[in-house]
Amino acid sequence: MKSIIAGLLLMPLSFITAAADWKVTNDESNVNFISIKKGDIAEVHHFKQMAGTLNEKGEFELTLSLASVDTSIEIRDQRMGSLLFEVDKYPKLTLSAKVDTKLLDGLSVGDSTITTVEGQVDLHGKQVKLPFTVSIAKLSDSNLLVASAMPVVVNSDSFGLTQGIEKLREIAGLSAISKAVPVSFILNLKK
Repeated sequence: MKSIIAGLLLMPLSFITAAADWKVTNDESNVNFISIKKGDIAEVHHFKQMAGTLNEKGEFELTLSLASVDTSIEIRDQRMGSLLFEVDKYPKLTLSAKVDTKLLDGLSVGDSTITTVEGQVDLHGKQVKLPFTVSIAKLSDSNLLVASAMPVVVNSDSFGLTQGIEKLREIAGLSAISKAVPVSFILNLKK
């Protein structure tokens, strides 16, 4: 009898847990981009600080701290922050998207699927809609892995970043820096 009463008392908690938001784990996630200079020299960079949630309605939001850009060269990190991203005015990038809840609910542990999600990127004072082709894997009842199935190409002109790229090019004495940048990611979400 005690176990039945305990089960009835705990039942509402299970609904609260099931409805809990998924949270992006910063240390187990990665958002990176490739810069190309002088026409054919490619370098991979990433952001060290991010946060995000996916709620029971399928509303996803990811925020990147632009000051956390890591290019493996400290002076370049500082220049990207001040000249390109202008972190004093625009400290973060925000991605908002809506994920089909039926698709998520239909995933069993061990299943994965590939889908395209329309996302809105808010960067440098501009909001641009972009398609994201993602792979979603349900690792456990409390762990989702979302990764880019294809890189997303971000064009600097769309976000008013071309002038910043030109400043970086001049300071570094480069002949060219590409204005189209492939971005990829792997996001670990936990409840």
